[in-house]
Amino acid sequence: AFAIAPEAGSVTALDLSPDMLAAVAAEAARRGLSNIATEAGSAEALPFPDASFDAVTTRFSAHHWRDVRAGLSEARRVAKPGAPTLIADVVAPDDALLDTHLQAVELLRDPSHVRDYSVPEWLGMLTDAGFTVDKVTHGRLRMDFSTWIARMRTPEPHVAAIRSLQASAPDEVARHFGIEPDGSFWIDTVLIEAAAV
Repeated sequence: AFAIAPEAGSVTALDLSPDMLAAVAAEAARRGLSNIATEAGSAEALPFPDASFDAVTTRFSAHHWRDVRAGLSEARRVAKPGAPTLIADVVAPDDALLDTHLQAVELLRDPSHVRDYSVPEWLGMLTDAGFTVDKVTHGRLRMDFSTWIARMRTPEPHVAAIRSLQASAPDEVARHFGIEPDGSFWIDTVLIEAAAV
């Protein structure tokens, strides 16, 4: 919301969490951004009329949605035809072993985690929901372990379980995620630029 607000007439930030909405409103005020409104709701049942947005974005939230297909269908419903749609999120590797490791540590850290999807899964779901994909940009993001667990207040038994998984990870898992001695590691990310058909 903060990145696009200077370029947009108005921005609506949606979240289920009142605490997150309050944090967005406070940060918008701190930055002097008066064109950001907040709205409580879920991605799977957007509280907006059809074709009411010139653009739709989601940043590192879709892996918490209970039903990504429904969320994407809702995004398409509220987007005007041709509206740019940007999706940034953690993505799962195509390899089953790597995928399983990622999902396990994500869920141990945060019980609201549902699934990190692979890029092919994303592309299929977007097409099914009525989007065309224009560009896919892959990235990597380093997770500082202490910051990563502190942000979610991960309980100590879960932290210990994550560290145990990391310590016993097969070489290919340790290599792919770049697991460091302190538990810090790297995740794959994607920015998908799409458009509503």
